[in-house]
Amino acid sequence: MSDDRTTTTTPAAGTRVPDEGGRAPREGSFPFAEYEEKWRADWERQGLFRVDLASSKPKYYALNMFPYPSGDLHVGHGRNYIIGDVVVRRKLMDGHAVLAPMGWDAFGLPAENAAIQNGIHPGVWTYSNIKRFKEQFAQWGIGLDWTREIAACHPGYYRWTQWLFLTLYKKGLAYKAEAPVNWCPSCGTVLANEQVEDGACFRCGTTIEQRELSQWFFKTTAYAQRLLDDLAQLDEWPDRVRTMQRNWIGRSEGVEIDFKRTDGPEIVRCFTTRADTLFGVTWVVIAPEHPLAAVLIGDDDSPLTLDRKARLQAMRNQRAERFYNPDLEKDGFDTGRTAINPMTGEAVPIWVANYVLMNYGTGAVMAVPGHDARDHEFATKFGLPIKIVIAPAPSVSGEVAPVPEPGAAFEDDGILVNSGEMTGKGSAEARSAIAAQLEAKGGGKATITYRLRDWLISRQRYWGAPIPIIYCPEHGAVAVPESQLPVLLPDDVDFQPTGESPLARHAAFVNTTCPTCGKPARRETDTMDTFVDSSWYFLRYLSPRDETKAFDTPMVNKWLPVDQYIGGVEHAILHLMYARFITKALKDEGLLNFDEPFQRLFTQGMITKKSPLTGRLEKMSKSKGNVVAPIDLIQRYGADTVRLYTLFIGPPEKDAEWEDRAVEGAYRFLGRVWRLVGDMAERMPADAGTIAQGALSGATAELRFKIHDTIRQVGHDLTSFHFNTAVSGLMELVNAMSLFQQSPDGARIGPDTIEGRVWREACEALLLLLAPMAPHIAEELWRRIGHTDSIFRMASPGVDPEALVRTSMRIVVQVAGKLRGHLDLPADASPASIEAAALADPKVRPYVGDKPPHKIIQVPGKLINIVPGR
Repeated sequence: MSDDRTTTTTPAAGTRVPDEGGRAPREGSFPFAEYEEKWRADWERQGLFRVDLASSKPKYYALNMFPYPSGDLHVGHGRNYIIGDVVVRRKLMDGHAVLAPMGWDAFGLPAENAAIQNGIHPGVWTYSNIKRFKEQFAQWGIGLDWTREIAACHPGYYRWTQWLFLTLYKKGLAYKAEAPVNWCPSCGTVLANEQVEDGACFRCGTTIEQRELSQWFFKTTAYAQRLLDDLAQLDEWPDRVRTMQRNWIGRSEGVEIDFKRTDGPEIVRCFTTRADTLFGVTWVVIAPEHPLAAVLIGDDDSPLTLDRKARLQAMRNQRAERFYNPDLEKDGFDTGRTAINPMTGEAVPIWVANYVLMNYGTGAVMAVPGHDARDHEFATKFGLPIKIVIAPAPSVSGEVAPVPEPGAAFEDDGILVNSGEMTGKGSAEARSAIAAQLEAKGGGKATITYRLRDWLISRQRYWGAPIPIIYCPEHGAVAVPESQLPVLLPDDVDFQPTGESPLARHAAFVNTTCPTCGKPARRETDTMDTFVDSSWYFLRYLSPRDETKAFDTPMVNKWLPVDQYIGGVEHAILHLMYARFITKALKDEGLLNFDEPFQRLFTQGMITKKSPLTGRLEKMSKSKGNVVAPIDLIQRYGADTVRLYTLFIGPPEKDAEWEDRAVEGAYRFLGRVWRLVGDMAERMPADAGTIAQGALSGATAELRFKIHDTIRQVGHDLTSFHFNTAVSGLMELVNAMSLFQQSPDGARIGPDTIEGRVWREACEALLLLLAPMAPHIAEELWRRIGHTDSIFRMASPGVDPEALVRTSMRIVVQVAGKLRGHLDLPADASPASIEAAALADPKVRPYVGDKPPHKIIQVPGKLINIVPGR
């Protein structure tokens, strides 16, 4: 391809097809096939969604998460993009310059695995999926600025991903190191810690293994505290996402304590958050991977040493299971060595155990079985001593609890006992005092650790951005000069996974010359994790064709942070953490003037459907056999119906069950809108004009109250992402319009009457509020009632405060739940007077009978329901 744009293909609009019984839907029918494609083409022709970045209008950057183009979209995917489209269209109508771009997270293992399975090149598979995705976006009526389209697999994009790597490399934030890594044997590549879920690969579910490999990392730990602190700025993110990020960063305040060996020069440095329990240490324990483990075991050939070596290797082989399975049975052995407790001077044994992890703290802990459940379990199994050094604090009334027995670990704060000069101090006071004493005599220091680890970005697969590093025998690792970017990914590669990068078998790629000395050298053959691609793409949309720089700093600083970001909660740790890290690193380079990339975040819930394979409600997937293809529904009911049902199915932040037959309810509602507005078009005046609420009475006053009450409610709901209640509000307005149409006031609707003007106001408000959710029918009816410009170039309707000041109200009267009439009463009518008026109404009395009512139920200001006597 000559650039990273792909051709937009707008599919032909579907024609309504018969339902399962061979019949076309009848109730509420409307000719969606005649106009949906027409208006999509017209929006594209007039450039409705092409933003002018220099506009003086207030800016609004609305962004859906970078999608991976894999196969067909289903209605579960559609929820995300439909929500985004509602936001975009509403903001256009609110007078904003709206940036609504789309691109493709197009590198990665799924494309490569599909290519291996189907015998096609990953690029062919990826670009065909991109084409299909764009067709489906068009079918849904998703409005996007396609002039800004990007694809991560295109050289015009990954050139700048490589530039990003070099920028971090020059800052010391990209480095290569030998490290234990998570290895997925099925995918044939390493995974970052964040990409392992319950000990398995987040993509394929295969149990991961642990290997020792030389890998490239980004130093995310350098930003751990800023990533944590700046969560306070994100008060428009969901609380659960911020909590997940906070927990993953995992800040722990504690003390590093040095236990000196009694028979050697080494020190066992332990990290603890509970220095107050130091007097209760009965052994220290190190991780199997700790550098001291082999030193302490020794290197002789005695049976005991050989046994310890075998047990050490067995525990190292368990590394993945140890990391991800907290319930793994504890095992370990005594090294035969001892170390000195710096507070007591007591020699305690040094053990190696499988429940200690090298990648937390220092890889060594002080074992306090009286006050730590894991240590207690280990002590019980191996018969190790247990000391009690913390007792419960006195109650508020001063009652002192007994010192705990050693039968279980007491893990709460309390009062120190059996702790020398610290006895009697509270836990918090003792922690500070012990830390100060240790620091004064060089036996320890207060410190902070994080659960967050550096981001492992190396992948031993083909379909990814090559890492721009060259290895020279004389100069070592050398950065590829920026003038030589991109380092192109060759097409003619055998990409079968073997445990090393397929690029390593491509001689023309590997063999190069050193940029420093010109001598023969070798390229790095690992490719970058695809999360690097998605860590900065939101910056590229502002200048997607710029060949001189990754992004336009002044323009990015004008338009970012992103005003509204929409995507799945499954990215709460991976993508969002990485994007935040990259943003902060680029700000430190003076390339950005903001700390956080996404000001407001919305995470939609999943759409579930009963699986015919399991009989349970599950997330839609081909493997579950519960996928609903949108094209079938669009052909039968139209895109607006599918959109409206998707929005109405439930609160968008929660999971919701898809029911095929329930779609017909949305279809019937749009049919009512079609008839109410379209059939009355010729009876309306050309303009509603200015309407004085005080000049209205009866049903007309009541309808105008409902119009503006709906504008107020639905406007708030659309802004607050309460799309399901917004649809409900419009349904109530349609019901009110139907009742008005059947009333004596409704009979006076005409081009020269006040009733006609209020009716037109009702129709226009209905269409303007409906337009972001069901854009095709709203655009069609907008033109049919006489407008010549797009409804999306109109302002959202405003509330007339006078219309909400009620002097009268219309009460619906039901008998046994069935509509029997209505009452026009003063707005301040009491419940008793409403009841009396309803019972006296000649239209109602025949249905109530002569007996006193069994029950009367009132919905204030709206409805009274009379249950007749029995």
